[in-house]
Amino acid sequence: MANNTADHPSGNSVAEGNHDGDFGCTVMDLRELMELRSGEAVTKIQNTYGDVQGICRRLKTSPVEGLSGNPVDLEKRHTAFGKNFIPPKKAKTFLQLVWEALQDVTLIILEIAAIISLGLSFYHPPGVCGQASGGAEDEGEAQAGWIEGAAILFSVIIVVLVTAFNDWSKEKQFRGLQSRIEQEQKFTVIRKGQVIQIPVAEIVVGDIAQIKYGDLLPADGIMIQGNDLKIDESSLTGESDQVRKSLEKDPMLLSGTHVMEGSGRMVVTAVGLNSQTGIIFTLLGAGGDDEEKKVKKGERIDTSHLLRSNSEDARQKKKKKHFSHSKTQDGIALEIQPLKSEEGVESEEKEEKEDKPVKKVNVTKKEKSVLQGKLTRLAVQIGKAGLIMSALTVIILILYFVIDTFGVQQRPWLKECTPIYIQYFVKFFIIGVTVLVVAVPEGLPLAVTISLAYSVKKMMKDNNLVRHLDACETMGNATAICSDKTGTLTMNRMTVVQAYIGDTHYRTVPEPEVLNPQTLELMVNCISINSAYTTKILPPEREGGLPRHVGNKTECALLGLVLELKRDYQPVRDEIPEEKLYKVYTFNSSRKSMSTVLKNTDGSGYRMYSKGASEIILRKCSRILDASGQPRAFKPKDRDEMVRKVIEPMACDGLRTICIAMREFAGEGEPDWDNEAEILSELTCLAVVGIEDPVRPEVPEAISKCQRAGITVRMVTGDNINTARAIATKCGILHPNEDFLCLEGKQFNQQIRNDKGEVEQERLDKVWPKLRVLARSSPTDKHTLVKGIIDSTVGETRQVVAVTGDGTNDGPALKKADVGFAMGIAGTDVAKEASDIILTDDNFTSIVKAVMWGRNVYDSISKFLQFQLTVNVVAVIVAFTGACITQDSPLKAVQMLWVNLIMDTLASLALATEPPTESLLLRKPYGRNKPLISRTMMKNILGHAVYQLVIIFTLLFAGEKFFDIDSGRNTPLHSPPSEHYTIVFNVFVMMQLFNEINARKIHGERNVFEGIHRNLIFCSVVLGTFALQIIIVQFGGKPFSCTALTIDQWLWCVFIGVGELLWGQLITAIPTHRLKFLKEAGHGITKEEIPVEDLNEGTDEIDHAEMELRRGQILWFRGLNRIQTQMDVVYTFQTGQTAVPGALRRQPSVVSQHNDAKTVSSPTHVGISSSSLSANSAVAAAPPASASSSTAGSECAWPRP
Repeated sequence: MANNTADHPSGNSVAEGNHDGDFGCTVMDLRELMELRSGEAVTKIQNTYGDVQGICRRLKTSPVEGLSGNPVDLEKRHTAFGKNFIPPKKAKTFLQLVWEALQDVTLIILEIAAIISLGLSFYHPPGVCGQASGGAEDEGEAQAGWIEGAAILFSVIIVVLVTAFNDWSKEKQFRGLQSRIEQEQKFTVIRKGQVIQIPVAEIVVGDIAQIKYGDLLPADGIMIQGNDLKIDESSLTGESDQVRKSLEKDPMLLSGTHVMEGSGRMVVTAVGLNSQTGIIFTLLGAGGDDEEKKVKKGERIDTSHLLRSNSEDARQKKKKKHFSHSKTQDGIALEIQPLKSEEGVESEEKEEKEDKPVKKVNVTKKEKSVLQGKLTRLAVQIGKAGLIMSALTVIILILYFVIDTFGVQQRPWLKECTPIYIQYFVKFFIIGVTVLVVAVPEGLPLAVTISLAYSVKKMMKDNNLVRHLDACETMGNATAICSDKTGTLTMNRMTVVQAYIGDTHYRTVPEPEVLNPQTLELMVNCISINSAYTTKILPPEREGGLPRHVGNKTECALLGLVLELKRDYQPVRDEIPEEKLYKVYTFNSSRKSMSTVLKNTDGSGYRMYSKGASEIILRKCSRILDASGQPRAFKPKDRDEMVRKVIEPMACDGLRTICIAMREFAGEGEPDWDNEAEILSELTCLAVVGIEDPVRPEVPEAISKCQRAGITVRMVTGDNINTARAIATKCGILHPNEDFLCLEGKQFNQQIRNDKGEVEQERLDKVWPKLRVLARSSPTDKHTLVKGIIDSTVGETRQVVAVTGDGTNDGPALKKADVGFAMGIAGTDVAKEASDIILTDDNFTSIVKAVMWGRNVYDSISKFLQFQLTVNVVAVIVAFTGACITQDSPLKAVQMLWVNLIMDTLASLALATEPPTESLLLRKPYGRNKPLISRTMMKNILGHAVYQLVIIFTLLFAGEKFFDIDSGRNTPLHSPPSEHYTIVFNVFVMMQLFNEINARKIHGERNVFEGIHRNLIFCSVVLGTFALQIIIVQFGGKPFSCTALTIDQWLWCVFIGVGELLWGQLITAIPTHRLKFLKEAGHGITKEEIPVEDLNEGTDEIDHAEMELRRGQILWFRGLNRIQTQMDVVYTFQTGQTAVPGALRRQPSVVSQHNDAKTVSSPTHVGISSSSLSANSAVAAAPPASASSSTAGSECAWPRP
């Protein structure tokens, strides 16, 4: 171990710098140094700087004291070496968003039709065209022919502006969320000898950073001192093996990599755009001005040192990936491809054939969220139906016109009349397109976005920081929660309450006088030295408060014991600083213990202190200290007796038992420190302590809420099974006299694995339904359990699993789960990166709130669907039959656009922002296969559609008699709007308005007004729509084909609308189970429905809907796809950003879909073309770091020069 106290400069104030703040090395020197790896780097450091101390001297920093923190000095460092910040890509301007919204195919068709109609309306034919030209004799009306075209164009503009505004506000929200996540990122550095936490963006070159297990490194640095340090560099190199760091072999630490084990200190040598992650960002054109950074054509950049990718090695990795080849003239090609769900489907032969010099970056993708899958599928079905209806409408209208004009009336086709005929055809075409516009529910993606964005904002207040939008909705479907014990169910404030020292079991902490002084001395030394020096107990923040525990909570409990025994740990640590520790075996999940070796002061041999889980350490003890402080033999039978008499009673009280032990190595040569099994044996047991971690008072209530809501809570913990069982009973996870399983990791593995040691799903299916507690479990066990439950097909519904985790090793399980919750306080960076939602208060009750919000999102979308589909069904049928019978749609194009788009947008706002209520937790979860549209909803949709159609057709064919007005049927081409058709339009809108109130309930409740006063948005939308409708009818005139109505006619319209509410009560009274003919719609996709050949390609089940989509060539569906893609792209980028450290993590433009990314087979696969190597692609350089070798590191490589 390097002894860093040797020769560092005494201080580091700027004044000492002889070249007036000039540092002994430049940015480029340090950049070149950081590009080297392992041996090369060590040689370079020795040749150029002497050693790491030399670098510290040149950077004017002290390896022990750190920087002075003087603002002038920090500013100089910013100027010389840059800030630890990567400038984000510029957000899209509002005009760019408008341009994107204009790309919608349906809108383009409408625009073209409107322009043709506009152009033709100025052509006045000679009188010979007769009746076909309609009322052309009346000049005034003929002049007004242009109004319809103009009105359509105008409404298209309104729609585009609304869409663009929504996109813009959504992007703003995402950026806000991102910056909030970034601000919370802090890192530990030493300044003026004090250990402090500063925001990642404030780290400067020359800072001494403390790194520990679970950190995500925020800048590049060189190790000064380290204990057993292992780093996962897969985010940069694509190799999943952990790299062991040491001063002699490989001291280089790179930004964006994860610390998987150990601890240490490093001197920061590169930040921001000069760090390894920053360089990759720059190559991708993310940093600053894109134009400067663009890689010039033909210019070759040697990036091989950046990303060594051992493709042979990667090929043998367990998780195989599909690659997609793309070649661009700029020489850098990026394809973000999903990890396919079936493992091992590798197209190696293909890869060998197409051996191009282009390598790829893979980003792992979770399956598309349950809701998105169902919506995609439903929208495809609706789109197909709409297309057929609109095509039929156009064909029937044209045929009728042609047969009537040229067949029945025997008119010749006159050349000069052609524009008139074309004008008719254009009008028919516009009606057809309008039917289509109404049929495709483009309000859906908007409703989803609004609902999710609204929920995410509100969830912040409930201590849920949502990182991936769709996690919020998936949570509503959760059927199982696998929770950690420590910190989530318990308070994570640990105290030693019992101890077994010197053959005596003390039920409370003993007085120091009672103990043998020699034993006490050994215990104090063992606890003080054999723990992370960053763990401390600080005085309370306010008078009368509890002391603050900093660092590892178990170690805090042991330090608390030292203080209770009236001793102090700090003097011991001051006497033996970290540099003097000879070797440290840090705690990890497989060891479940920690040991520290010291060299004896007289140089004769070594002493090792150990602590860890009692049953593990006691197995390695051969002696134990008796009451007089003398070691005596400790045989297996003594151990069994101790387990029975001491450890089990402690565990049954819900205590975690920790054993403290030591070992002396006599002076005959140096032991083989790498042979851990040999080193960790022959220990002498000093004491066993019982640590209490009280259950959070609010947890039992929260768990019973979950159980009422049909969610199974399972506890997965590394603790002893008795401790786990006791806590599970206190929490209410286990109830007396119930048939449930509590297993230890070892038993669990015996039950689920076959003779070859492979996990078998059938065996797992026998275990998990009854399993409630899994104790002494490893992270692999947790991952196996989560994967097993998700993949299982037993039971009526597929399971949706949420998992909580805080440790680095929880990464794989958090990623695999449908929703991963990371702890905001106790969680490591690795866990937070792998998670979907961060619990800012580490509390289980916040998970219950997340369930409530998730269910609310689901219900909001169902409410909106129920409303939207009623509008669609009625409008399509009215337009279609009206057109076929009367040659003209009773609802004009502009009116349809008003009904469809404006009411869609407003209704999605109204229905998607209903606040959740506790009653949401009184029903079972929907699960994966539950259809979006239940039979109750189908009954409501069809029931209301029947009422509306009957009313509208009655008014259409007999309304003129009822209201005693002129009929509006069969009017010529440019005739003025009639009262008759205005009433039809007005009644239609009134019925929709009142039906919106009905749509607030989807489970057949009678009181549709319940809680309506709490939702201000809903009330204002309904009233606002009503006010707008009055303006349109009374003052809309020709553009809206409306004419002002009298007060009587208005009252009739409102009265018919109120009839909707009464009719709704009638429908509710009909029991759904009697209506056998009703079908559900909007199912998730089951495996059986996918053709076998598609499955073989390793397709995600939900993406099958997209394949249907492509086969159906449904162009206008792009609208829905676009917003979904935006959400998915955001989500891909948020998942993909694992490798980019805190301040460097950037939110790419959310809606930069059309220019930069070509949607491949599902919105989440973004192929980025060379022209747009912008921030969007930046993230590709940083595929998710896998937290253990069970998820193989992603390949990441570049074209060779």
